[in-house]
Amino acid sequence: MTPDTAHSLRDAAGRRWPVIDGIAFARASRPELAEEALARLDAGDRDGALVLLLADQDDWWRGPTADEAALRALVQDRSRLSLREAMAHLAWGPVGDYFAHRWSDPTFLAGLALMEAHWTAPRTAFELACGIGQYLRALSQRGVAAAGADVVFAKLWVARHWVAPEAELVCLDASVSPWPLADERRFDLVACHDAFYFLEPKGPILKRLRRLAGDGWLAVGHIHNREWPNLSAGSAVTAEELAALFPDGTVYDDAELTRAAVERRAPHAAPPGALTGVEAFSVVAGPGLAPVRPISGALALPPDGAALRRNPLYRGDAIAWPSERYEREYGPRATYPARPTAPENAISGATTAEWAMRRELLDLPERW
Repeated sequence: MTPDTAHSLRDAAGRRWPVIDGIAFARASRPELAEEALARLDAGDRDGALVLLLADQDDWWRGPTADEAALRALVQDRSRLSLREAMAHLAWGPVGDYFAHRWSDPTFLAGLALMEAHWTAPRTAFELACGIGQYLRALSQRGVAAAGADVVFAKLWVARHWVAPEAELVCLDASVSPWPLADERRFDLVACHDAFYFLEPKGPILKRLRRLAGDGWLAVGHIHNREWPNLSAGSAVTAEELAALFPDGTVYDDAELTRAAVERRAPHAAPPGALTGVEAFSVVAGPGLAPVRPISGALALPPDGAALRRNPLYRGDAIAWPSERYEREYGPRATYPARPTAPENAISGATTAEWAMRRELLDLPERW
């Protein structure tokens, strides 16, 4: 796509797409919404266009539509609101809980471990279904030029203002081809974490991801197993289907990756047929894939100099779960103990690293 005006891009077919805060809204399944947002932008009503796009959701969404007055307040007050306040304005409910505590949930640690175990010091990375940008932030902190795409504009907008301001962001429908990325774009690392089970059709989407990776590699984390009683919506896969999708893949039990990170060792891969009873799979593949190595914390730990804070789920020596559902989904594999060892204020040294790996201490965004 090429610049059309200061607030729009034009694709190869001549269609215009709105751009706000450097985020292109190129969601092919929402042409009417794009046209209405463009009309408001063309008329000088930037905030009105932004409110329209912030109200849009993915097709799996079953929650309420965000209140227009709340969205206008969010747009007006965004410079002083916390991340949690912003998500409350967006009426994300349990999804807001998920994102607010993503930094300590065991599946996030598993995704970091997956990438670190095969780390190649990538210069560039792309994440499909990047959400509000937690992985993009971790990659950017290591000097990686990170780009992300998601189907929900509001998640990208939150990433821009609260989580991963340096990332390149685009709103797109993964199921619609072609994607609004230049044909020649290639990335050293291409990722999709805790989202691939939502995406259909999986074969064509995976083909596009492989094309973006070129001579690099793929990391696809936390793919729900259809033969396990998952709590989330989506289109999960079986171990047999996973093997067919990734004939060249190295496959892990997602929970094994979390354990390997905490224990500072290399994770143990397994053939898909041996993982039929696990909750979720993780897989790496591609010509640029490096051999597995022990997890030292190069990516799974916060970067040097990060200002660590106590995991906000703690209330004294107990964990205060944001909801019963959250506890059921993440509690059994939580790495942070019910009786914490970390003090309110972190100290330097190996002990602090252990607390950070267990997620008793967290590297949260400044305006968390």
